Amino acid sequence: MSDNATRRAGAPAAISEIASHDLPDLAQCDQEPIRTPGAIQPLGRLLALDPDTLALAAFSENWEPAARAAALDAALAFDFDGLVPGTPAQALGPVHVQGESHDVSAHRSAEHLILEFEPATRVADNEAPIYSLTRGFLPLLRDAESVVDLARLAAAEMKRLTGFGRCLVYRFDEDGHGEVLGEAIDDGYDSYAGHRFPATDIPQQARALYLVNRFRLIADARYTPVPLRTTAPALVAEGIDLTQAQLRSVSPVHLEYMRNMGTLASASVSIVVDGKLWGLISCHDHDPRFLDRPTRLACEHLGELLALQIQSKAANVLVAERLELRKLTLEIVAQLADSDATLQRLVGETSLILRLVRASGAAVVLDDQIWTAGDVPDEPQLRELSQWISGMGVEVYRSDALAETFAPALAYQQRAAGVLAVSISQVHRHMILWFRPEIVQTVTWAGEPKKAVAPDGRIQPRLSFQSWVERIRGRSDPWSAAEVGAVGELRQALIGIVLRRAEELAAVAGELGRVNKELEAFSYSVSHDLRAPMRHIAGYVDLVVSTEGKQLSERALRYLSHAKEASAFAGQLVDALLDFSRMGRAAIKRRPVDTLSLVEGLGRELARQEPARHIDWTFDPGLPVLDADPLLMQVAIRNLMANAVKYSRGSERSAIVVRAVRAEDGDGLEVEDNGVGFQMKYVDKLFGVFQRLHQVDEFEGTGIGLANVKRIVERHGGRVWARGEIGRGAAFGFALPRVDPAQVSNGEQDA
Repeated sequence: MSDNATRRAGAPAAISEIASHDLPDLAQCDQEPIRTPGAIQPLGRLLALDPDTLALAAFSENWEPAARAAALDAALAFDFDGLVPGTPAQALGPVHVQGESHDVSAHRSAEHLILEFEPATRVADNEAPIYSLTRGFLPLLRDAESVVDLARLAAAEMKRLTGFGRCLVYRFDEDGHGEVLGEAIDDGYDSYAGHRFPATDIPQQARALYLVNRFRLIADARYTPVPLRTTAPALVAEGIDLTQAQLRSVSPVHLEYMRNMGTLASASVSIVVDGKLWGLISCHDHDPRFLDRPTRLACEHLGELLALQIQSKAANVLVAERLELRKLTLEIVAQLADSDATLQRLVGETSLILRLVRASGAAVVLDDQIWTAGDVPDEPQLRELSQWISGMGVEVYRSDALAETFAPALAYQQRAAGVLAVSISQVHRHMILWFRPEIVQTVTWAGEPKKAVAPDGRIQPRLSFQSWVERIRGRSDPWSAAEVGAVGELRQALIGIVLRRAEELAAVAGELGRVNKELEAFSYSVSHDLRAPMRHIAGYVDLVVSTEGKQLSERALRYLSHAKEASAFAGQLVDALLDFSRMGRAAIKRRPVDTLSLVEGLGRELARQEPARHIDWTFDPGLPVLDADPLLMQVAIRNLMANAVKYSRGSERSAIVVRAVRAEDGDGLEVEDNGVGFQMKYVDKLFGVFQRLHQVDEFEGTGIGLANVKRIVERHGGRVWARGEIGRGAAFGFALPRVDPAQVSNGEQDA
C-alpha cells in the first residue's frame, strides 16, 4: 500500500507513430500468441520444413521464388539429425544464394524444422566477440565481491559488445517487479539506476518465453512484420511455433512500449538462476541497431557467465547463512533438551530465539497459553492471529506484508508487519511466531506503474518513463530462504524432543504404576500385620492396670495411659492405611448416585455425633446425580463434610454449605465451612498422605482423609480443589466427568 507518491522531472516520452486503434488492448497481453505470431522481423528470411520429408511447409514472404528454391536446395546439404525438438537454434554455416552469402541456423519445433537465413557477417581481425569476452570479462567477474558489482560489470561489458546507448541489468523481486542493479549509458540517455519497472511491463507468457529463448533482438521498432506463407491450405501461418526463432516477430504492444520509451532498437539476455528467471540484461538505443550472429552468441554467453557467478555467490551466502543459523538452532535445542523440554523455555533466552531469524519479537502459543519475548502484539491479537494461521493447516507460514492477507494485523503493523510461524502440532494450537516491524520503503519507478487508458478505452503501455517516487508501507524486511529453512529444522528438532520426552514420561509412568502397585500391596500387608500388635499393646496395658494397678504409682499409671492412647492412635493409622490401600485396589462399580439424598443422610449422621453443637447446614437442592461408585462417593463426601464439621468447631456458630458444581469438564459438589481455614500457599499439600496443616492436639485425625478423597475422585476421572483463608473458613470440592447415559449399562459398570 502507498501513502504518498510524487513525480520527478525527466526526459519527455517519445510519441508513438502508430494509431492506437491499430494496436491490441494491453489487458489481452497474457493471451496474445507471442510464440506463434505468423510473421518474422525483416532481419532475414525463414523456411519451415516437414522434419520427416524435408518438404517445404511454409516460408517468409520476403523470398523471391527462385532465391527460395535455391536456398532450400543449398540448405538440404546440411545434416539435421542432431537437432532435438525444443532446444536453441544451431548455426549450420554459410550458404550462397544467387550471389549473396547467408548464415544459416536451424532448430526443431514439435511439428517443423525451422531454417533461418541472415546476411553473412565477417569477423573483424579474425577474432569472434566471444573470445574477447572470455579473455577480459571473465576474470573481472571472478573478482567481483557482490551481485551489484557483477551487474555493473555486465552492463558495461554488454554495452562494449553491442554498442547500444543504454544497457541495464535488473533482477526480479518476488512480486515480479524489476529492480535496476547496474547501468552503462551514453550521453543523452535517461538514467534508470536504482529505478524499478513494474511487473506488468512483462506479461507472464513473455517471462516463460525468456526461460526458453534467452536472447531477443529488435533492430528497429518501426519495422513492418513479414508474414509467413504456407504451402498447404490445412496449415495456417499462426500454427507454426517460432519459440526458438531469432527472427520471430514480437508483440505490437511491446513495439509501442519501446517507442513510448524513446527506444528504436533493443536487445535482451535472460539471466536464469536455478532454473528460474532471475533477471534480464536489457539494451536500448535511440536509433535502429543490428547485431550479427557472433555478437549475439557472445551476448548469450555473457548472460550465462553472469548467471553462474550470481548463482555461485548466492549459494555461498546461503551456505554461510545456513551454517550460522544451524549453530543457533543447535544452541536453542541443546538448552531446551537440558531443561524440562517445555516450549515455554524458548522465550527464556530472549536473544537466541530473536537472533535465529533477526526478529524484533517472538511468541510461543500453547492453545490459550502465550509467552512472549521482545516487541509483539497484545495477547488477544496473538491469539486471533495464531488461530488464523493454525486454520491454514501449514507447517511453516511466512509473510512480509501480513495486513494484506489478514486485515486485523493493520492495527499492529508498525510492530508486526511481517510474521514467520511454525506449527508444532497439527492437532493442538502449538505454535512459535516471530515478528518484524514495518519498514517504510521509498521506491523510484521508471514511470507511474499504473497503465494509461487511451481515449478509446484501450489500456496501453505507459506514455512516460519519468521517475515516479512512491512510499510503500505495511511491509517488513522479507524472510530469507535460509531463515525459513532454519525454523523448519527447529520445528523438526522440537517435535523430536517432545516425542522423546513423551516416551520418557510414558516409561516413568509405567514404572511408577508398577511401584505403586507394589507399595499398595506392601502397605496393605504391613497395615494388616500391624493391627494385631497394636491390639496386643492395648490389651496388655489394660491387663497391667487391672491386676497391678493398686501397686503402681500415679506416674506409672499416667505413662500406661499414654501408651494405650498411642497404640490406639497407631491402630487408627493402620486402619486408615488399609482404607487408603483399598481405595486404589477396589473395582469401581458405577451407577447413578443421588448426592442430595446422600448429603442429607450424612448431615444427620454427623450431627448425631456431636449433639452439643449447633451446626447450620445448607444443602443446594440442585445437587447433581453423579455416575459413580456409591460406596466410594459416600467415603469421599463424608470425609469432606466431616472435615468441615471438625475445622469449624472453634466457630461460635458453625455454618456449612454444600453446593452444586457444574463446570465444562463435569459435575460435582463443593463443601464450604466458616472454620479455621488455611494459607493458600500450602494448598498443594492438602491432598497428600499424612499431610496436616494443624497440630494433632488441636484437631484429631490421621491426615489420610483428603488423600482418600483425591484418590477416589481421580479413579473416577475427575479433579479436586481447595481454597481457604486463615480465620475465614475453607472450601473443598470435586467434579466428575459427565457420562453419556447410552454408554452406561442398566445394572452396573465395573472399572
